[in-house]
Amino acid sequence: MSRRVLVTGGGGFIGSNLVRALLEHGDDVRVLDNFSTGSRENLDGLDVEVVEGELRSYERVHNAVRGVELVFHLGAMGSVPRSVQDPLTSTAVNVEGTLNVLLAARDESVRRVVFSSSTSVYGSTRQLPTTESTPPDPISPYGVAKLAAERYCVSFSRVYESFESVVLRYFNVYGPRQSPFSQYAAVVPLFITAISRGEPITIFGDGEERRDHILVDDVAALAALMLRHRSLGALNAVTGVSTSFHDIAYMVAKQFDNRVPVKSVPRPGPRPHLLHRFFDITNCLKAFPGFRFTGLADGLALSKR
Repeated sequence: MSRRVLVTGGGGFIGSNLVRALLEHGDDVRVLDNFSTGSRENLDGLDVEVVEGELRSYERVHNAVRGVELVFHLGAMGSVPRSVQDPLTSTAVNVEGTLNVLLAARDESVRRVVFSSSTSVYGSTRQLPTTESTPPDPISPYGVAKLAAERYCVSFSRVYESFESVVLRYFNVYGPRQSPFSQYAAVVPLFITAISRGEPITIFGDGEERRDHILVDDVAALAALMLRHRSLGALNAVTGVSTSFHDIAYMVAKQFDNRVPVKSVPRPGPRPHLLHRFFDITNCLKAFPGFRFTGLADGLALSKR
C-alpha cells in the first residue's frame, strides 16, 4: 500500500538513495532540501515532489510535512570540520532544524519520524565493540548536535501521545553516485576518484586503521525497515566488520583498475588516537533477523553503477 512520505535532505547522497528505495516500494515521496550540499541531479528522472527550503524555517518545514504519514529526517549540516569552524550554524541546522521537523510532525499528527544520526555521538570512546548502550562522548560540535537532536527525538516520543521516533547512527557510508567531496565521504570515494583520474591510490601512514564501511543501499533498506521497528531507541547502521585502509585500497584497485599503483606516504599529522573502530550490531540483527549486509567487495562492485 502506498504511503505519503517526506524525506528531508532527499537531494543528498544518502537521501536520494533512500528516495529511490521508497519509490521502488510504491511510496509517494516528497523531498525537502535547500540543495546547499545535495544536488538536484540526484533526483533527475524521479517522480517526486520537491520543496526547496531551510530546516531552520519552521514555516517551510511545516509546509513540507503537511499531509504526510511518515518522515525520514536526513537533512543536516554534516561536516565535522565545518561544525568546528562554525558551531553556531551547525547547532542551528542540526538541533533547531530537527526540532522544527519534530514540532511539525507532532502538529500534523505524523505517525513516525526516522532520524538519521551518526556514530560521532560516541566520540572518543574506547569501548570496542561499540554498542548502542555505550555512553556517548562526542568531541566535535557536529557530534554534540546530533546527540542533542537524538534526545529531542526520545523526548517527543515520551511526552507526546502516539508520537513515535527511531534513530539510526551511520558510519562511513559509501556507494554509487557519491561525491568525494561529500561530508559523508571516507576513503572509498577518494580511492575511486584517484583511479578515475589515473592517479595512484594514496594511503597516509601504514594504512592499518580499521573502519566499518556500509553500502548506501543497506542504509536505505535499514531506514525503510525502521518504519516498523518497535523500539524507540537507536540502532547502529553498520555492518559489524572493520577493514583496514590498506586492504580497502587493494580491493578498490582490484575492482576498478589493477594497473593503478597503491602508494604509502608519511602521515601529515599525528596518528589518530583511535586506530580501530568497530561496532556491535546485535540489536540490529535482533530487530531485523532476516537482514543481510552487503560485503565490502560486493559493495565496491555495486559502486561501479
